[in-house]
Amino acid sequence: METGDETVSGHQNNRQFRAYAMYMLAMFIFGTNGLLVSHISLESSQIVLMRTLIGGVLVTGMVLIRGGFDKENVSREWRPLLLGGAALGLNWIALFEAYRLLNVSLATLIYYAGPILTLLCSPVLFHEKLNGRQVTAGAVVAVGLVCISGSVVLTGMNPAGLLTAVISALFYAALIVVNKRITHTGGMETAAIELDAAAVVTLVYVLCTSGLPHMTAADIPYIAAIGVINTGLAYYLYFSGLQSLSGQTVALLSYLDPVSALCFSALFLNEMMTPVQILGAVLIIGGAVFGELNRRRETE
Repeated sequence: METGDETVSGHQNNRQFRAYAMYMLAMFIFGTNGLLVSHISLESSQIVLMRTLIGGVLVTGMVLIRGGFDKENVSREWRPLLLGGAALGLNWIALFEAYRLLNVSLATLIYYAGPILTLLCSPVLFHEKLNGRQVTAGAVVAVGLVCISGSVVLTGMNPAGLLTAVISALFYAALIVVNKRITHTGGMETAAIELDAAAVVTLVYVLCTSGLPHMTAADIPYIAAIGVINTGLAYYLYFSGLQSLSGQTVALLSYLDPVSALCFSALFLNEMMTPVQILGAVLIIGGAVFGELNRRRETE
């Protein structure tokens, strides 16, 4: 017969297991973004427009169902929320374009240098001191980027793709910096507002460049998947799991996204990496995890 303490412990274990499962599933879903984009005939900015429109409606609906927005907090932080939305939209436009100009594997790796760029700039941006381990992590990631970028140049791959991937990493870093200023608005509320703002920014960009999208019948299932599953569902899983996991666990599991993206692109897109690129991948992911875990440990 179970005691009260055993029952509580069992509920806590079940909750923790669900949190792990939801967060990991979100990371694996995010890892399929490049795979879906490769099957859509639209311009990268048009894909982002559809993703943010669909995802924004779904996540906003979730927030409203769960009680709505906290108007006081949102009005207090509307500037970083809107800036975060702009950075999110431009970040995705650059990333999706890099998928096509370079390839999914290398674009993903360069993109995930964004967090370490933020870490290295933290003394200026946040007045936070860097320790030896963090500097080492930054140096390891930098060497990995050199391996990737150098191999791109030597193998004659599209240099515009390399530049676009770097731009996506910079916008990713900007998104992290802006979101760090958001301290009162809840995670799901922030996601909803930033997705809606990203949709507006992307719409303006699309109207000024490629024009409104004209989808084919073949595009519709992939557009629906990237909007409903990879944005609406994945964001719900992400924030639901996030609430019950420690910072170190989140930092570690977050890198399932690029690792799964590499695996999916190798399995389904036949993207093979050279030994130097594989070394770069190991250095970027390993260095980023090393630096991020160390930072999380110090803040908890």
